[in-house]
Amino acid sequence: MIIAGTCFAVGAFASASSASAQAPEPTEAQEAAGQLVEITVTARRKEESLQDTPVSVTALAGQLLDKLNIQDVTQVADFTPNLSISHQPSSTTATAVTLRGIGQTEPAATAEQAVGLYLDGVYIARTAGAVFDLVDLERIEVLRGPQGTLFGRNTTGGAVQLVSKRPADEFGIEEKLSYGRFNDWFTRTRLDTGYLFNSSVKATVAYLHRQRDGYFDNTLAPSDKDPGSFDNDALWVGLMGEFGDNLTAYYTFDWNERSGAPVFFQIVAATPDVAAYYGSSPGFGGAPFDVGPERRDRGQQAPFDGRFRSDSETGGHNLTLEYRASDAVTLKSISSYRSFEQDTICNLSGNGVMRGVVLDPVTFAPSVEDLYGPYNCHNAPQRQFQYSEELQLLGNTGPWNYVLGAFYFFERSAEFNHQRFTFVLPGGMAAMNLSPLSSFGGETESIAGFGQVSYRPPSLDGKLEFTGGLRYTQDDKKFFNGAFPNDPGSKTFSNTSWLASVNYQFTNDVMGFARVSTGYKAGGFSPRAPFLSAFKPEKATAYELGLKSEWFDRRLRTNLSLFQTDYKDLQVQQFQSGTGGSVGYTVNAAEATFRGVELEIAAVLAEGLTLDAAYGYTDPKYDRYLFRDPVTDLISDVADQARFSALAKYNLHVGAEYSFKPFSVGQFSARVDWSEQAERYFYPLDNINIFNEQVKDPGSENLRARLALSEMPLGDNGTWEVALWGDNLTDHNNVGYGIDFGGLGFGGLFFTEPRRYGVDVRLRF
Repeated sequence: MIIAGTCFAVGAFASASSASAQAPEPTEAQEAAGQLVEITVTARRKEESLQDTPVSVTALAGQLLDKLNIQDVTQVADFTPNLSISHQPSSTTATAVTLRGIGQTEPAATAEQAVGLYLDGVYIARTAGAVFDLVDLERIEVLRGPQGTLFGRNTTGGAVQLVSKRPADEFGIEEKLSYGRFNDWFTRTRLDTGYLFNSSVKATVAYLHRQRDGYFDNTLAPSDKDPGSFDNDALWVGLMGEFGDNLTAYYTFDWNERSGAPVFFQIVAATPDVAAYYGSSPGFGGAPFDVGPERRDRGQQAPFDGRFRSDSETGGHNLTLEYRASDAVTLKSISSYRSFEQDTICNLSGNGVMRGVVLDPVTFAPSVEDLYGPYNCHNAPQRQFQYSEELQLLGNTGPWNYVLGAFYFFERSAEFNHQRFTFVLPGGMAAMNLSPLSSFGGETESIAGFGQVSYRPPSLDGKLEFTGGLRYTQDDKKFFNGAFPNDPGSKTFSNTSWLASVNYQFTNDVMGFARVSTGYKAGGFSPRAPFLSAFKPEKATAYELGLKSEWFDRRLRTNLSLFQTDYKDLQVQQFQSGTGGSVGYTVNAAEATFRGVELEIAAVLAEGLTLDAAYGYTDPKYDRYLFRDPVTDLISDVADQARFSALAKYNLHVGAEYSFKPFSVGQFSARVDWSEQAERYFYPLDNINIFNEQVKDPGSENLRARLALSEMPLGDNGTWEVALWGDNLTDHNNVGYGIDFGGLGFGGLFFTEPRRYGVDVRLRF
């Protein structure tokens, strides 16, 4: 699934799987010596070794993600220190991403993210629409900490780079087929043309189809429309040419169409009035009210006007031109247009069609009717398009290296959310069916200029490097809301981010660095507020010490980072519900300090046996959290009570792979991976979100395994492989995300997939 490239694990992880970020094959010398493979990343907008890059980067090769059948960006977090990614329960395409404790949980069409997502150098502006099928990626790079100089706005937490696989020099075909539990199957075909007609132009076409029945049995729907089901198609086209000795052009087109039923959102808590009201539903001929914390795998989930499925379409064009003016100077242009549209049914009631006494919202006349709720919606249309242009000048002269650039971005987005919910009146004897429309949208125009320069004093044989960088950004924002059409919003924000770092190569295999960097997340307008509510930019200053090292003739790799990030005007999402339905505010409520550590390890333990591990720990503290009491209108500092939304204090991954000596028929390998993550709360204040405790994620764990027989001959020049795989083999009840509808008297969450298993077959010609 296109979603997030695939090169992120540990500098270690990719190496441990004998796949670098560029996925090169190990050299004969490395194979003979049993060494880890060198990894190449582009964290500083140029290709360089991971071990020489003074940035905290996790890199995972696409080859490894493919092995583990990771087809969704949310699973990337299993392997990356201090990264948490979740599906939003009301959408099949929206994510909540948190890195080093900073993220964005608001999926609205105009909401800004705090962890920048990039596909082949192109900024993808919205978390809504960020989940798309991974077709053919070379790698993923996760850059931890503010990346404001080279990557710009909305990277206060970090950045995730998705890098596509470029066309091969020679003709080739690869086909992968997979089938698993829940009738889960997919086919992916990749065709490389090689150089066309003896020219310098080569192309790639890749197509993926994936479909699955749901993993919750909704007795009101067929299996292919059960919650968690999907039917997706994706296409990737790459065209690359070299013109003369100096000019390279690379054009890509990606398209993804997704249709599926969102996950089952089950109600886990309710107020006494709400429980009593819905509990009387069977007496009026309606469905029973199911509520409770235990995972349910079978039950009822009512449709919205007969519909169970949501639909989305994502696509983009990217043209990258690179001109090598000389050995020392390169000019680069990245031009892109992207669009996203979805028609979403959000079933957040976790029950069948219930009935009860309903009062007319105008006349208050009572009647017995089907209930709208507790809460459902039809979010359509939700649209977004963007185009961007980035120019880069990369060069070196003697001990100096530099990157200079300019950036332009324009975006327009809109959302029309047709809500339906039942508002239970005090006493629990009657309610009102309400259906307000939440409609809003906006425009963003952003310009930036940036530069970063590195200097290596010749007197120290290039072992010492100083780096400095600056970026100026200006954002012009416009906003409209159907609730107050005569009061549109318009604001301009600007910021200068900077970077200073120093790194020293103590030996050929050990490098240390110290880094201070700043980041900026744009201000804007609260999309779900009932009135025009603006908020200021969020700013971060990060201090970091890192040590990257390899030992025992490149048989052990250890990368360590210690960090502290100070945030001012931290943007906090405050979600509420009531007679207006889903209401939310983004406020600059806080100042906070995050301290943490990250460790990544890869090791060759014996011939054919590799181990990789990653650990991240974040210790956050609010230095100030201002809260306005809705009753008294008084402002107080509640820093000692507030929680950090969607933050897991630690996560851990350990993986091991053993490749047996080749047999006459092929090579047998076995891999096992274990990951776990600490508990997460989804709301900052319990007194506002009364079911915060009940809808939290208590912590997750996942055990994966894979057995494969590969490199089996097929015809004159082909090979094939077959593999058995398993995911969540302990069948742990992992919580994906929770929502507190406390103003409507209930709270709920969804669980991710139970135990899964299947078989893969791959053919290469």
